[in-house]
Amino acid sequence: MARVIHVFRQPDRFIAGTVGQPGERVFYLQAVESARTVSVTIEKQQVAVLAERIGSLLEEVHRRFGAEVGEAVAADAADAVDADPLQVPVEEEFRVGTMGLGWDAETRAVVIELLAATEGEVDESVVLDDTEEGPDAVRVFLTPTEARAFARRADRVVNAGRKPCPLCSEPLDPEGHVCPRQNGYRRSEED
Repeated sequence: MARVIHVFRQPDRFIAGTVGQPGERVFYLQAVESARTVSVTIEKQQVAVLAERIGSLLEEVHRRFGAEVGEAVAADAADAVDADPLQVPVEEEFRVGTMGLGWDAETRAVVIELLAATEGEVDESVVLDDTEEGPDAVRVFLTPTEARAFARRADRVVNAGRKPCPLCSEPLDPEGHVCPRQNGYRRSEED
């Protein structure tokens, strides 16, 4: 069966979001263009890495191609962050396995490609390519401002989870937390 590549050249939205309570959240990336919506499941760490790498890519593009891609974009992106929730119903197209990130100098856009998880290794030649073989994919083209806004929202979504323990920095569970820094000792009311 031929692979399906969902291409969003001018998306209305491309956001990271979650469904569920902290500690049990499922992370999604969602692309919306006109009446078409595609949602893919992604790991929290992948969202964090994608946001970080977008920032690094934009810095490199700014260094190579100049100010029109750089500082002005950072200021505009603060105003452009989409704070609305994911569009419902959220229907998973696939689980992300491999991500690709690049710069399209012709359209002056950041290109993000999300490939479906597969059993075996993914041939690098299918990333950001239109070959007929390979895993299904979502390919999104973002202006530098949209890319920076995506990264800012992604950082917020990742950091909006459970609060860290003040002693060990591990996430606090609603049901309680056994902190390794307390060596199993719990102070009782009588102490």
